[in-house]
Amino acid sequence: MFILPNWPAPSNVRAAVTTRVGGVSIGPYAELNLAMHVGDDPRAVVENRRRVREALRLPAEPTWLNQVHGTHVVTAGAYSQPPTADASIARSAGAVCVVLTADCLPVLFCDEGGTCVAAAHAGWRGLASGILGETVAALGCAPHSLLAWLGPAIEQDAFEVGDEVREQFLARNRAHDSAFVRNARGRWQADLYALARTELTCLGVTRIFGGGFGCFADAKRFFSYRRENRTGRMGTFIWREQ
Repeated sequence: MFILPNWPAPSNVRAAVTTRVGGVSIGPYAELNLAMHVGDDPRAVVENRRRVREALRLPAEPTWLNQVHGTHVVTAGAYSQPPTADASIARSAGAVCVVLTADCLPVLFCDEGGTCVAAAHAGWRGLASGILGETVAALGCAPHSLLAWLGPAIEQDAFEVGDEVREQFLARNRAHDSAFVRNARGRWQADLYALARTELTCLGVTRIFGGGFGCFADAKRFFSYRRENRTGRMGTFIWREQ
């Protein structure tokens, strides 16, 4: 049901990623879909979220976001409606950050002192627009004090993009060139993990962990929008205790 990040986070930092296993959703959303916006039965999503809260012993309702592949960052807390943002941060104990994904890259952050945490939704559009830099800036910590963990995302072999996507990244940083491999159709296979690592390194975040997942190929564990189009979403959570 969960993947626990393997990273040297402080002992008061808690994090987990859901898989698609362990919920009540059916059809293309089977089983543990956590997204309300994909066409699933809302009652099933409510139950799936309840199961996750209970299993993880979350200290509060997660700050669910209205994700738009942008760069806005909010502080986790109580909102009357999901705020439109693609990352959230928390400096107080008990506030829970979460992002939903099904191919896009979830990135978790914490500082070495365990005083702040963040979760960012980093698909290619967000990466190209600077979501990771905005998240680091919002945390307000020295980049060298941060740890980052890269969660389940689509693998390079399954992620074909056109020239326009590659050009956006090269305009941002020529070092991104190594993340693209030309395929037999004259298009490009893009490596989200490599793109994120380059972005983070340039920001001064050098302790980077995780990666190596394959949402497209691993249909038993992961939802994949590119594989199925109509599908659910996994949740990547982070919070800090006292």
